[in-house]
This record gives sequence, structure tokens and C-alpha cells, in this order.
Amino acid sequence: MKLVAYQYEGKAGYGVLSGDRIAAPGKDFLERYPDIRSVLDGGALPKLQEVVTSAPATLALADVELLPPLANPRKIFCVGLNYKSHVAETKRPDAEHPAIFVRFADSLIADGAPLRYPSGKSEKFDFEGELAVVIGKGGSDIAEADAMAHIAGYACFNDATVRDWQRHTHQWTPGKNFPGTGAFGPALVTADEIADITQSVLTTRLNGAVMQQAPLSDLIFTLPVIISYLSTFTPLSPGDVIATGTPGGVGDRREPPLYMKPGDTVEVEISGIGLLKNTVKAL
Repeated sequence: MKLVAYQYEGKAGYGVLSGDRIAAPGKDFLERYPDIRSVLDGGALPKLQEVVTSAPATLALADVELLPPLANPRKIFCVGLNYKSHVAETKRPDAEHPAIFVRFADSLIADGAPLRYPSGKSEKFDFEGELAVVIGKGGSDIAEADAMAHIAGYACFNDATVRDWQRHTHQWTPGKNFPGTGAFGPALVTADEIADITQSVLTTRLNGAVMQQAPLSDLIFTLPVIISYLSTFTPLSPGDVIATGTPGGVGDRREPPLYMKPGDTVEVEISGIGLLKNTVKAL
């Protein structure tokens, strides 16, 4: 399934995307599971699929305002320096463990929403196309061999970064949490839709020009490694989001540097997952 969350006629809802139409669950299901996270909490993805199989896809995608697939994740983890091409351009040594930092939920925006330019605070606003993993089954001390069974699905992510604020100290948090900078969507594609996620290719475009492109098989720390590592120091829960890192080609490491500015359009596309598109605006 491709799950989307949306705003329609002043109300938040969610459903299953098929082409350009959305099949929404009925009132009884929504009362029990009011959002996608509650579906994951209740282990109700199979029930949702059963419900929408018989529901007509009557809602047009063009008529709704998309929301992040999970607007209320419990935790958002981000993995830094997780492609060799990005490690090489940053001139950093190889690491024994994944570099982990966090994002806040209120920094998230949906497909089609404006990426918020940090006017008056920085001109070094950079793109980072990434694969986001959404946890469907929680746990602690998850073995690598079992980790993929804990994934509910995947989405595109743009970990847009305010580079000078990222470098104020060795802690990256300020540059990664400006409001309206974490683009996430357009849909949560359930794991059963993707036979082998490592065969998907991630592409980031700025105003139509390819900036980043890499197969997900290039991840240094694989999804099982990341999930197992995270679960050793904090319990993972349904609805947790993991942004798994960006390939080489970020604007900050180009010669000369290439930063996003108001009016620019940035796209993150992952084969089999979808296309996330946002325009930079000074708000």
C-alpha cells in the first residue's frame, strides 16, 4: 500500500493512494485508528488493507493538501555520513559506528509544502536527499537478522540543512532543526511493496539538474545495522522515523558551493518509493 495523510475540507485524514485517487477508511475504522501512527501502534496495516480493498477511491489527490505521512512520530533519527561518496567529499575518516543525530517533529513538512528559507539567519541552505524508514514493530536489542521485519515502510526525505548553524559546534542539532526544513513524503510505501530496497536508486534534483544519485546498496551502515544499533540504546516504537543518510553531491561540498535559495525547486526521487517535491520560500 501507499499510505498518504492529508487535509481535506478542514479535516485531517488518511488513506491508500492508487494512481491519482485515494481510498479512505470508513468512520468506524477512523474512530479506532485516527491517524497512520495509530494504525502502526495497533498492528492494523492488514486490517486497513482489507477495509480499503472494498472502499471506492473517490477522493482525488489533486483536491487534498498532503501532510507528512507521519506528522507525529515518536522519534526521528538521522544517520550522518552514511555513503562513501559523501564521506569522501567531507574528507572525514571512516567510522566504526553510525553517526546519529535527531530531528524534531515540528520541523517536518509534506510533499508540495514550501521548504522554509532561513531568511536573515543564513544563506547556506543545503539539500540532502535520503531514504526514510518507518518502524512498524517496536523493540529493544533487535538482532540484525530480525531488523527488516520491524520496518513498516519507506518514504522519501529531504534533510535540508542550514550548514553554518550545523557547524557552530561539533553537535549538528541546530542546523538540522530549523522550522519547515524536513521534507517527508509523499507517501509511506509499505515494506511488502518493495522486494529489495537495496536495488532502489536515490536521485536529488535542484531546478531539474541532478545533484545526487546513488543506489541504496551504497549505504555504509545498512538498514539492519542501523536498526539494531539504535535499538541497543533506546527502544524503537511503531511510528519512529529513521532518515538513513545522504549520498555525495551536496551543495556545500561543490566548487563553488551551491546552496538553495528562494524560488528553487528540489526533488528527491527513490525508484519504487516516489517523488518528493518542494519549492524553497522565504516565509
